Amino acid sequence: MVDRIRALIFANGDLKSGTMLDRTFEDLRNSGDKHMIVAADGGARLAKKLDFAIDLLIGDMDSLTEDDLKAIDASGAEIKRVSPEKDETDLELALKIVIERGVNWIRIIGATGGRLDQLLGNVHLLTLPYLCDVDVRLIAGEQETRLLSAGEHVINGNEGDTVSLLPIGGDVLNIKTENLQYPLNGEPLFFGPARGISNVMLADSARVTFDAGRLLLIHTIGRA
Repeated sequence: MVDRIRALIFANGDLKSGTMLDRTFEDLRNSGDKHMIVAADGGARLAKKLDFAIDLLIGDMDSLTEDDLKAIDASGAEIKRVSPEKDETDLELALKIVIERGVNWIRIIGATGGRLDQLLGNVHLLTLPYLCDVDVRLIAGEQETRLLSAGEHVINGNEGDTVSLLPIGGDVLNIKTENLQYPLNGEPLFFGPARGISNVMLADSARVTFDAGRLLLIHTIGRA
């Protein structure tokens, strides 16, 4: 069995409190697995607000003051400062470095906020090839978002939770679902139309299988 190495990555977005966020922190603390706390630039402020000691700070540091950086340095955290003239966002750099260090479970906090371009960019990061075998999810308040590849997937939650299935990058074929109010029985979901939004779990777990394509799964606790 491969050891699980976990990382919490704090991005420079909004901190949305909620049950899914609380569960993520509880899971991390109770796991007993190796883990690291990573801040992507201004995400350091979110980590501080939640009393997480940062192990690694990475970014061009345009969202932190010199006093912020001095305090983080004094805490013993590793700081990797990069040039503002770069192709990647700070969050993408954080994902790259934790994968290089063997992490295979990632939860990203603060990936949502007021800028639509940043939000869409953060969601699209889930499609990066080096994340295909990694359990990586965006966590915000009552929601988590993850990418599903072709195959069988179990959704754990509660009866009445809201589940949305959105094709990304193309059509998704031969989808079959179990324990969802609006079932799919070997049907496609086409890239563009919103047919897969706002389904409802009929039990504490549901199942999704499909043959080709990729789906974004947005799981909301309760009725959205």
